[in-house]
Amino acid sequence: MADLAERALAAANTIAVVGLSRNPAKAAHSVPANLQAAGFRVIPVHPSADVLLGERVYRSLADIPEPVDLVDVFRPATEAPEIARQAVAIGAKTLWLQQGIVSPEARRIAEEAGLTYVEDRCTAVVRALGRITKR
Repeated sequence: MADLAERALAAANTIAVVGLSRNPAKAAHSVPANLQAAGFRVIPVHPSADVLLGERVYRSLADIPEPVDLVDVFRPATEAPEIARQAVAIGAKTLWLQQGIVSPEARRIAEEAGLTYVEDRCTAVVRALGRITKR
């Protein structure tokens, strides 16, 4: 039986990545690239880049003009509560804090709004172990 993280990732098609990095050597670049290669629609959110992974970059979650299933966070835990509020505001179904990121406040915000919440897990690892693809 798949765990909550596997079910949330398998249910997602469109993933907004807050903090997608320009640097291919960083996990904040390679993990979203892995998701994109597996067939997920990846939408980068970055304060100053214009194009990442061949996709238009948005400055904030609110700027994304299409529905987002999962918000994948590669930012410090101190920023997670505000990102959680934004994820709720855009109607995302899941808030996912990457491995090493934990935020009780973000959890509370997400869960009170009915979002699935995952923290301290890597989407690429969960995808690989669960053999989750969209292709």
